Amino acid sequence: MKNWKKRLRAKHRILYWVLDWVDAILFAVVVVTVINVFVFQSFKIPSSSMESSLYTGDHLFVSKLTYGPRMPQTPLTIPFTHNVIGSGESYSTAIQWGYHRLKGLRDVRNGDCVVFNFPNGDTVICNAPQQDYHAVVRMAGREYAQSRMGEIKVRPSDKKDHYVKRCVAIPGDTLTVKDGFVWINGRQQEIYPGVQLSYTVVTTGQKINDRILDKIGVNRQELYFDEALPGYPEMPLTAKQLEEVKALANTVSVQAALDFDSNGHELELFPFTETGWTRDFYGPIWIPEKGATVELTEENLPLYERIISDYEHQDVQKALKEGKYTFSQDYYFMMGDNRHNSLDSRYWGFVPEDHIVGRPVVIWLSTDSGKKFPRNIRWNRFLKFV
Repeated sequence: MKNWKKRLRAKHRILYWVLDWVDAILFAVVVVTVINVFVFQSFKIPSSSMESSLYTGDHLFVSKLTYGPRMPQTPLTIPFTHNVIGSGESYSTAIQWGYHRLKGLRDVRNGDCVVFNFPNGDTVICNAPQQDYHAVVRMAGREYAQSRMGEIKVRPSDKKDHYVKRCVAIPGDTLTVKDGFVWINGRQQEIYPGVQLSYTVVTTGQKINDRILDKIGVNRQELYFDEALPGYPEMPLTAKQLEEVKALANTVSVQAALDFDSNGHELELFPFTETGWTRDFYGPIWIPEKGATVELTEENLPLYERIISDYEHQDVQKALKEGKYTFSQDYYFMMGDNRHNSLDSRYWGFVPEDHIVGRPVVIWLSTDSGKKFPRNIRWNRFLKFV
């Protein structure tokens, strides 16, 4: 073997060099792919829905081992891509495998930050990929979504876009939101340091100095100063930041900006019926559990219809006729820590177990798009554990 390589290198140096590089590249692709599937994967936070826990521009390593590696369901995928490349899809559905997850270190727990496939991402509007197709259909009708907004693409569950939220309720829990805070099974959930609500901040008439807001850690990109107030109609603040803003010399008053009335916006919040719920006063709602059986009626069908038809691929009308349904997998309720700027389970419902990707464990890089290099690098978040 060695002699063959020596003769090839002596007679065909360029060919040998090319083959050597191809061999190295193929080896790297295989190794990285195996690592991405079974060990960890890198993700970037695209929005502010998890501030002040995870920031826009945070680059995360997400552990696949914590909850168990999920075997590929759509294996024909261009390496190092998720679902798009250029203007097209980066995968083929010619081969589709069933859901299977290897044993993990533990189950999803209340309070975990979790990366998952966006449940409503099964249908995507090509001209407006950031919009929730199902929400557009509810608000404007299917004909509008399909005729006015461009081509519609349907994706398998493992090729839906990735989201990251905090798991606030696990299978079997009963969740209620009061005054913007989560209660689980009748007890108030721990208020994690990064959880923030929006507050109406009235000032003496002047804006709060930008340097002071930066020092406190307020995201100025989400602020709007209303001179007629005068002040900030909605300033997202954690409990610690709230006390610091209250103590400022030019702060007159601070009041939580809560939604007390649904005001006819029922179609915006899951289960999209006249519940009277708001983002700050939500529930009670029970989280479906594998093996559990519920009585099924016309009244509670909106809670479980998508589970039955889309996630567990069963006949809704048959289940309704039988008057009961038994769940075949676990479900979770996810919320962003930036509670007033997060499209989460309150807006689109439960997250199926087969959509769970992994748990963020470390921030290996964090950049601020509003600043220039090198000031855009958040050095205090470099190699920070989540």
